[in-house]
Amino acid sequence: MAAPSPAALMKYRHLGRTGLKVSVLSYGAWVSFGNQIEVQAAKVLLAKCREYGVNFFDNAEVYANGKAEEIMGQAIKELQWKRSDLVISTKIFWGGQGVNDVGLSRKHIIEGTQACLRRLQMDYVDVLFCHRPDTSTPIEETVRAMNYVIDKGWAFYWGTSEWDAQQITEAWAVASRLGLIGPAVEQPQYNLLARDRVEVEYAPLYQKFGLGLTIWSPLGSGVLTGKYSLNSPPPADSRFALENYKNLASRKLVDEILQKVDALRPIAVKLNVTLAQLAIAWCVKNENVSTIITGATKEQQVVENMESLRVVDMLKDEILTEIEDIVKSKPKKPETFR
Repeated sequence: MAAPSPAALMKYRHLGRTGLKVSVLSYGAWVSFGNQIEVQAAKVLLAKCREYGVNFFDNAEVYANGKAEEIMGQAIKELQWKRSDLVISTKIFWGGQGVNDVGLSRKHIIEGTQACLRRLQMDYVDVLFCHRPDTSTPIEETVRAMNYVIDKGWAFYWGTSEWDAQQITEAWAVASRLGLIGPAVEQPQYNLLARDRVEVEYAPLYQKFGLGLTIWSPLGSGVLTGKYSLNSPPPADSRFALENYKNLASRKLVDEILQKVDALRPIAVKLNVTLAQLAIAWCVKNENVSTIITGATKEQQVVENMESLRVVDMLKDEILTEIEDIVKSKPKKPETFR
């Protein structure tokens, strides 16, 4: 009997309350595309992702100043993939140095989206995100502009990234009042060390708006892989060795966090999995998460990430309790008054 294909591992979830199905593990171009790898290497990584059934690929206009989109677009073109098999997202906010190249004005959303599509060599993206909230632009202007993009067929769905619950609620209120489409999905950070927003702040939004989540940084910017130590410099091929990420490294590579990571090692050893697989599988257990955006610069890293799906069923209640006792990161639910 032939061994099952790697793609048989993959599970698919709806993107929130939409009809769109996305692979529960996906791949993002942040850090790697344009900073560490070029088109040929990108083709290898993307092909390995597809081998495992990944259909969702994430990007942004700001990643490597647009080069990440160019690399992804060219790689997909050379791989000659059927566009309808893919779910491609990109994000608008930081588009350049011009005074109107930043933010969520109607002008930048429309011009920025067109520029993204040119770099990606695509007629449309499946999901367009507002990369950050723009407090200097009325939310109504942003909601109307995102609906214009959808009406033009340049995107099928729109979402937010790192917006707070009040901002998302306000966007939905505007959309409902005007008979427009609200944000279907939010892209927040979520991992064993960063949980409040996903588990508490957004909790009312999953039922109220059917909010989906495409979470980033499931490995805490790589800290949860266990490859960093207080007593030695970051590995030369890691993101924290890059000059642009020295500031982030100073916030992440601290004693309290690294001690928790070390304490998780025995659990990974007991399950015969890597720390990275343990951390990713833990994210998969949250049913409110539509997809987990993974990153990788090497083919073997893609394989390790995807094989996390074998770990999910190992995370029984007693294992989850052990993990909780170590990380002590479970957010407190707000008190309710009757």
